[in-house]
Amino acid sequence: MADKEKYYITTAIAYTSRKPHIGNTYEIVMTDALARYKRMQGYDVFFLTGTDEHGQKIEEYAKAAGVSPKEYVDKVAGEIREICDLLNTTYDKFIRTTDEDHERVVQKIFKKLYDQGDIYKSEYEGLYCTPCESFWTESQLVDGKCPDCGREVKSAKEEAYFLKLSKYQKQLEDYIESNDKFIYPEARKKEMLNNFIKPGLQDLCVSRTSFKWGVPVTFDDKHVIYVWIDALSNYITAIGYDPDGSSDLYKKLWPANVHIIGKDIVRFHTIYWPIMLMALGEPLPNQVFGHPWLLFGEDKMSKSKGNIIYADDLVELFGVDAVRYYLLSEMPYASDGSITYDTMVERYNSDLANTIGNLVNRTIAMTNKYFDGVIQEPSCSGEFDDELKTTCIEAVLRVEDLLKEYRIADSLDVILGIAKRANKYIDETAPWALAKDESQKARLGTVLYNLIEAIRFLGIMIKPFMPDTSDKIFEQTNANGNDYATLNTWGTLDAGIKVGEATPLFARVDKEEMMKTVAERQAKAAAAEKANNDKVGIVGLPQIAIDDFAKVELRVAEVKACEPIPRAKKLLKLTLDDGEGERTVASGIAQWYTPEDLIGHKVIVVANLKPATLCGVESQGMIIAADTADGGAKVLFVDDFETGAKFR
Repeated sequence: MADKEKYYITTAIAYTSRKPHIGNTYEIVMTDALARYKRMQGYDVFFLTGTDEHGQKIEEYAKAAGVSPKEYVDKVAGEIREICDLLNTTYDKFIRTTDEDHERVVQKIFKKLYDQGDIYKSEYEGLYCTPCESFWTESQLVDGKCPDCGREVKSAKEEAYFLKLSKYQKQLEDYIESNDKFIYPEARKKEMLNNFIKPGLQDLCVSRTSFKWGVPVTFDDKHVIYVWIDALSNYITAIGYDPDGSSDLYKKLWPANVHIIGKDIVRFHTIYWPIMLMALGEPLPNQVFGHPWLLFGEDKMSKSKGNIIYADDLVELFGVDAVRYYLLSEMPYASDGSITYDTMVERYNSDLANTIGNLVNRTIAMTNKYFDGVIQEPSCSGEFDDELKTTCIEAVLRVEDLLKEYRIADSLDVILGIAKRANKYIDETAPWALAKDESQKARLGTVLYNLIEAIRFLGIMIKPFMPDTSDKIFEQTNANGNDYATLNTWGTLDAGIKVGEATPLFARVDKEEMMKTVAERQAKAAAAEKANNDKVGIVGLPQIAIDDFAKVELRVAEVKACEPIPRAKKLLKLTLDDGEGERTVASGIAQWYTPEDLIGHKVIVVANLKPATLCGVESQGMIIAADTADGGAKVLFVDDFETGAKFR
């Protein structure tokens, strides 16, 4: 690439509410792999990440912690950046929305949009659902209740400034329709158009007066700028955008090639953000890619159990590259991924220790044993050679195509395929047998040359995903031609090079010992959390007396029947046998459970809860479920208990 083409790639900025768990760190590693790959191809890459640090929740967290909001976000932003660095990510800038330059330009953006009539002052009035933290209009309610959770709503009113989304609706719809790749994958595009844009956009609240931790509106000091204009603008403020005259860096990099974000925030990046840019007269990003989530296996993670998985814990146990590999290889393209210590150990041993590590170790050891470590001329071709060459050459082209569609896990499968084919080649050619026959020495030298050449391909291709492992591979092979441009031809490896010593890349993990270590760590974490709660009380919850708790009747009930509730996408209607008769309960778990998942299981029901009508169903109690760390819910099943048993 004679003149380097720019490539500007961003992550969503992380919210500084608390230290991120491993599910929150997938995105930064994925984006880093893409950035490294593009650099390897010769692009002039700029990789942006950072933190979102304003808002009411931060203000509340800081108050509970007894510190100022700035002190609170400084600590959490530091933890987030430490994790980015620990995972060997090569971001070019880490922006914080508390940066002075960012806040100053955000104020200018707000003022510009206000002056040109795209922001106006009014009142935020609607029906508010406290659990969902959402405002609804009367027409959006279902049977007078919140359409998401079926709970009661209450009237709320607040003075606010609004961004005229409705003004740009047709322009945005036309843009999305005419730019097939703007929202990716295709399913996200259809969701945005059909569920949000075509039904009609309502103007967006962009300021608040009910809290102070935010960027002040310069011309109205009662207001702070609400999250969307503040947070989303980071993509342009970080590279020098200014309504009064932008920097050369901005002119070079914008529009971004791609925003890498979680699927849950696609709406904000493909509706609010494009309309903000349209109103500013700036180009839209080329693409927004919404990736799936990384979930936590079958069990809920919680501090009380001590089983939340953090990146630094995994790195301590398995190493940086193993963690990067697992995160990237376990995330399917179109569905959520999963992480457990069990599967981590299994993938580590099978893919890294057995397949990649064993290939490199055996090949270097045989080269040292049979040729004093000197790579031979490939002078005697034979059966199976062409298949190995074809696997390597085609892998380069396949990965290039796959990464254009952000198919990270599929790309790693292809790269791992090089190692698998090379291991098979060892079995097919049997170098140890060739070594016993002096007349086969040229063939043996060719076989080992081909293996080291395949490892050279592997080492280059794996570098964006496992950079340290790539470096270690080349330290052992000493191979020349370790840049991407050499992968268009087989045989770039020079003969006569002396390889290094065979050193295991990945030592096998004893699963039993590892799980014992994990259990000990979780027990310590749970004990520490309990001690902390005993000392300070659980933040956000008032303490109650034993007499208050005794008023709650918890009873084991069997789910006899279950069905969806019409017009309530989050509610299921459960028919329960609680040992004294049947009762009906409406539960907001339809996103995570089907009726088949529940029927026949036993649950815990709050039996003396006052009945409430939810979406036309009288709910006679509430079943016990817990929030999961990824924003989902997990029902507590108690199948071993007798129906009707009461908890005391």
